[in-house]
Amino acid sequence: MKKTAIFYSFNTHKTSKIAVSIKESFRDDSIELVNVEDLDSENFLKYDNYVLGVPTWFDGELPNYWDEFIPDLEDLDLKGKVFAIYGLGDQKKYSENFVDGIGLMAEILLEKGAKLVGYTSIEGYTFEASKAIRGDQFLGLAIDYENQGSMNKERVKNWVDDLKKEFS
Repeated sequence: MKKTAIFYSFNTHKTSKIAVSIKESFRDDSIELVNVEDLDSENFLKYDNYVLGVPTWFDGELPNYWDEFIPDLEDLDLKGKVFAIYGLGDQKKYSENFVDGIGLMAEILLEKGAKLVGYTSIEGYTFEASKAIRGDQFLGLAIDYENQGSMNKERVKNWVDDLKKEFS
């Protein structure tokens, strides 16, 4: 497998739990866990495959630690790099912007030439709107820890099974 890393904030409880679950589902000890809060462009570019943990904050915003890295990201050429995004949201309390962070990050990556993989079905979710949707799919893995936590393990496993094919 090509050099792969999971990027997320080590200071986020739920996003961290999903990152560890993703790593365990890959069953590949060479996959690195990287704290996005300590990230710089040089270290970011040393990977081929990327899994980004992007929860949605407030009313459909990226977390500040991703916001701070966006200017660096916008200066990079991501052609040949493969990205998958997982995001956390609450489809009941924040129904009008459920997992918008996935969509915001996907837009930036696609503009920079990245290949985006890991789309998932919107079936089984109930929300008003999301910037993370194209057609009838999310642009990544949508996790609702608050309302559908019992589905996380199966959703992660199925998603990683798909990613293994894309990351080879």
